[in-house]
Amino acid sequence: MKLVSRLLAGLALLVLLLALVLWLFPWDVLRGPVNRYVSEKTGRHFEVTRRLDVKLGRVTRVIMDGVRFANPDWAKDPQLVTADAAEVDVRLLPLLHRRIELPRIALVKPQLGLEMLPDGRRTWAFGGKDTGNPHNVPAIGTLEVDQGRAHFLVPAHAADIQVDFALAGTGPLPLAFQAQGRWEAARFDAQGRTASVLSLERQQQDTPMPPFPVQLQATAGQTRLTAQGQIASLSTLEGASLRFDLQGRNLADLYHLLGVVLPETPRFAVSGEVRKAGEVWQARHVQGRLGVSDIGGDLDFDRSGKVPLLHGTLASRSLDFDDLAPLVGLPEQPRSAGAGAGDSAKAEGKGKGKASARTRAARDPNRKVMPDRPIDLARLKAMDADVRYVAQRISHVRALPLDRMSTHVVLRGGVLQLDPLEVGVAGGTIGGRVRIDGEHDPASVRLALDARSLQLARLFPGVKLTKESLGALQGDIDLQGRGNSVAQMLGSSNGKVGFVMGSGRISNLVMEIAGLDGGEILKFLATGDRQIPLRCAAASFDVTHGLMKSRALMLDTTDTIVYGDGSIDLGKESLDLVMRAYPKDMSLLAFRTPLKLTGTFAAPHPGVEAGPLAAKAGLALALGAVNPLLALAATVETGPGRGHDANCGAVLREAASPEATARIEAMEHLQQKRHGTALGAGPAAGARRAAPARPSAQHQPGGTDQPHGSSARGGTASPADPAKPVEPAPSAEPAGGMWNRG
Repeated sequence: MKLVSRLLAGLALLVLLLALVLWLFPWDVLRGPVNRYVSEKTGRHFEVTRRLDVKLGRVTRVIMDGVRFANPDWAKDPQLVTADAAEVDVRLLPLLHRRIELPRIALVKPQLGLEMLPDGRRTWAFGGKDTGNPHNVPAIGTLEVDQGRAHFLVPAHAADIQVDFALAGTGPLPLAFQAQGRWEAARFDAQGRTASVLSLERQQQDTPMPPFPVQLQATAGQTRLTAQGQIASLSTLEGASLRFDLQGRNLADLYHLLGVVLPETPRFAVSGEVRKAGEVWQARHVQGRLGVSDIGGDLDFDRSGKVPLLHGTLASRSLDFDDLAPLVGLPEQPRSAGAGAGDSAKAEGKGKGKASARTRAARDPNRKVMPDRPIDLARLKAMDADVRYVAQRISHVRALPLDRMSTHVVLRGGVLQLDPLEVGVAGGTIGGRVRIDGEHDPASVRLALDARSLQLARLFPGVKLTKESLGALQGDIDLQGRGNSVAQMLGSSNGKVGFVMGSGRISNLVMEIAGLDGGEILKFLATGDRQIPLRCAAASFDVTHGLMKSRALMLDTTDTIVYGDGSIDLGKESLDLVMRAYPKDMSLLAFRTPLKLTGTFAAPHPGVEAGPLAAKAGLALALGAVNPLLALAATVETGPGRGHDANCGAVLREAASPEATARIEAMEHLQQKRHGTALGAGPAAGARRAAPARPSAQHQPGGTDQPHGSSARGGTASPADPAKPVEPAPSAEPAGGMWNRG
């Protein structure tokens, strides 16, 4: 027993002596061998330049007075780190598993050269390209610095940034930093304050540190960020909880800065709270402005999958129509530019300058109107999205009376869908879906929209003559095309476009002006306009390779019937339409001649066909030379009579898609049941299907107009001829079509 006690005492004494020797060991004598050993193992030059000391323990502290550690030979900066002094804590047990864990690094006046190549190589990783292997990248817990500089290079992002940092006072934010350089080839500047002890990898610390505070102001190009909050881990940004304010020229610029695919927008200023949990960034209580419009909602950006996913909901109380211009590829509007600028006076000057340039460009009749800015197909494949957006009100609309909008944006594998898309227009809705397949180049596009109950009086708010009109317009737009811009998509599209309207009321003055009926125009100008019943109207086009050819163009009232034909070229943005008005009563001073609409979208040119007008004027002059009263006789038109109404049922069948015939039959049957007359019947129409769709030549004064079945340009007979039997469709149109109105 005494022998065992003596052995244990001796062993304890030996351990104590060994510990004392190690504690007092002159570690600096090993500086040379250590330098050579580390250099050999890492393949880089390592040197403790002045003194080496070691404090042994489960976590061993290595104290170096002067240190230099080289970068790999492919790096631009020769040194990874140089410092006047350094303290590095090392866990010994993980070294047995070839894992480097450094719970703490403290550097005095360091100079850091940090670089990351597109193939994944990093200067702070050991073992070549395989930086994803945890054995190659040291796990660093906390970093303490008091003064120094870091040079950060990331060629994949065209980044070259110098960061200077130094202790500047006490308190929770003693470390001040300032950065400048370039990010994505744009000027980058940042400054802020944080704690002197930074947590790089929180999970490696023996005692987990609380998140450290940070303040940041950064500018990259025209995007400015201000953030304040706390971060738990600097390397992964885990535990980040920040309040941010973000301003910039275009939200789409964030794709280069942050990798988030967002739509083209006008100048923006948004704020909110951002948190990071795992691989998910959460933006909460986002609110701000895009141009003049307000925006708010919540978004999540999940990077855990192979492709990042943006998910959330956004809403606007008021969406300014000018702010939609960049979204469809048009230039930013002056109102939007002025609202987003910091210096309002400066922005106003810029806005006026741009407006003047646009005014000069507007004088060019050959300019293109449809947006031609290309879609970045690579962005469509870089991220998935599932975002719902609602605009409660749309303001400052000049061309179309839009009042609200909602859509569900889904982006999957390069395919972008707005499904459903619903826009409030003129008291009704235009709804459906838009699909852009970015897997192909050029992209393939499908546009399927239907218009429901658009109110005629509200459809043209700037036209006084239609202000008191009544009637609901229905329509279908079904187009497919290929292209990387709106102009290319529509210029190559195939499909159909059609709008129809049943009974209503319209200005009689409009109809007389359309027919160039001078006597009736003078009467209404003297006594006031009146509304006349509108029996039906239709405008339908077949679209082939961007060329819209009329299938049916007709407007029938109790006073006048108007037929038209022609084409609209979406690729060339040109117009070629002719309208012919036929009165149903006698007209005095009627210089009836076809009305033409030609020119381009940028400069439409309304006019008349000179031939018939010149012939009638010549006849009036010739007769006037014999007897002045005979000149008036040449302008008298008796009209075909009120019995010659259009066969509305047949015309609407022709204007609608073939699948809609069954629904039109049902609508006619309901009309007949309610009023005892079919939809196409007129006051003197005996057999409705036998009634002529257009007046024949014998009903036209002077016979100058072309008879039904031909056009002034040698066109073919209108397919709206009710004499042609119309076969009912085998099935009704799918839900959501032109006639699915209940």
